[in-house]
Amino acid sequence: MPNSSPSVDVAILGGGLAGLSCALHCRKESPQARIVVLEKATHPVPEAAHKVGESTVEVATYYFTKVLGLEEHILEEQLPKMGLRFFFGAGDNSAIEDRLEVGGSEFPPTPSYQLDRGRLENFLAQRCRSEGIEFLDGATVNEVELARGRARHQVTFQRGDHVDTLSTRWVVDASGRAAMLKRKLGLATESPHKANAAWFRIKSRISVDDWSEDADWRGNYRGENSRWFSTNHLMGEGYWVWLIPLASGATSIGIVADDALHPLSSFNSAEKAFAWLDKHEPQCAEKVRAREGELQDFRAIRQYPVECKQVFSARRWGIIGDAGYFLDPFYSPGSDFIAMSNTFLCELIRRDLAGKSNLLRAPFYDRLYRIFYHGTGSVFHQQYPLFGNHQVMPVKILWDWMVYWTLTGHNFMHDRTCNPAIYARHLFKLKRLNELNKAMQAYFRQWHREVDSFEAYGKIDTSRIDLITETNRALQDDLDPRAYSARFAQHVAQMETLFWEIVDHAGVQPVPRFKRRRHRPAAVRDAFAKVFEVSRQRRGQSATDDAETTAESPALNGAAANG
Repeated sequence: MPNSSPSVDVAILGGGLAGLSCALHCRKESPQARIVVLEKATHPVPEAAHKVGESTVEVATYYFTKVLGLEEHILEEQLPKMGLRFFFGAGDNSAIEDRLEVGGSEFPPTPSYQLDRGRLENFLAQRCRSEGIEFLDGATVNEVELARGRARHQVTFQRGDHVDTLSTRWVVDASGRAAMLKRKLGLATESPHKANAAWFRIKSRISVDDWSEDADWRGNYRGENSRWFSTNHLMGEGYWVWLIPLASGATSIGIVADDALHPLSSFNSAEKAFAWLDKHEPQCAEKVRAREGELQDFRAIRQYPVECKQVFSARRWGIIGDAGYFLDPFYSPGSDFIAMSNTFLCELIRRDLAGKSNLLRAPFYDRLYRIFYHGTGSVFHQQYPLFGNHQVMPVKILWDWMVYWTLTGHNFMHDRTCNPAIYARHLFKLKRLNELNKAMQAYFRQWHREVDSFEAYGKIDTSRIDLITETNRALQDDLDPRAYSARFAQHVAQMETLFWEIVDHAGVQPVPRFKRRRHRPAAVRDAFAKVFEVSRQRRGQSATDDAETTAESPALNGAAANG
């Protein structure tokens, strides 16, 4: 039986990245709140911990460094990230210098990082305690009783041989895939995105920079500009493999695949995963097998996308992290979802503890978060068959980056996330960008079906595409309300122009859903011309010759005439 009943304002079930960052965020928003974190694992956890989510992108980086104030730790104890990098297949994938490469030759203007999750979570636990947050590790939550009205919720947990119950105004479920509240309240719902993953850590550095002696390929990618700093993606039909460096010296490696094309049973153990790499990525397999004795862990997950019918409630509970939603690791958005959900939830907690009602605000935030999730979902749903397409996928990657920076990044990194007036004022722009993206994702599938793909050769240096670097840099601008609105309008015009640029170059006629703008921004016209040029270049054929050959295509001529 419980032997005590302390009273707190916020009880967070789970002390991983979502739970610990939520506790710090809640402390920032509500300095006087009594907060307790209950974590099943015993701290300190090992570095290169048994978790994914090591690679961050711009929104999560802004959240961790600027919102939570973790910049000093991240700069000193973690690794900078040289963006996302992609290698498309060439022959049997035994020579990386033969593969079409998409990625930057320099670090992007707006920073991102590779996070050793064990090292970060140990630091977060210490920071929580220093901020007056009670962090109880080795605590297993046995029961949660949600109250009605003004009554307080009850959480029963066990540490060692002792069972305790605490009463709390707010309950936050950060229990990961255990998803305590989602299961208790029957909120689970199936995701239409079907994919599986397996991953492991090797206790040493595995760098793609060392995979070739070709001087032209190696170029200036060395030292502080090594490809090693990127999240490197090895791409194939229906799959991709990640390689992520960690500050502890380990390398994180993962296989992610469409279930219909690469069933999990073909790589759901370390032995099977190595054999799968032998078949599909032999150069990577060779490097991994040479360090097989340094294997630190292995885990596989069937159907990793998870969804939830509701994550925020005016009844004073919330669900964050993998306990609610997880979509896909391809563009490293997991920590972005943590940043978004924590931001919404901690604002609800702040309002409630200040005596304000959340009867309207909680369902509004819940709907916004689900719209954000499903909008991002269109980027991945039914798109894995395209992953090996040398002509479509490089364009899709850059389009997806632009959507992310002009919508999610623009809103979050300019601190407009929780402002209802912003959404009302810019409703048309938000809907327009969402419609453009959905149409473009469908167009990518049509393009993939109707045009034969072939293996292209060369490098698409994203650091040399002005539209990409400038849109990324602009995330750091300090915008007043008028400038924010003007930038949003500019983004819509850019994306509409980019939409038609892609259609014109691809030469596949879509269902006409959008009118062309009469005046299209000059900076966007032909922004991806080099991308198309390289992706049409076959080995042994110059880019110019290939572009001229493709220009004679009747489909392209028809598209140009209609443009």
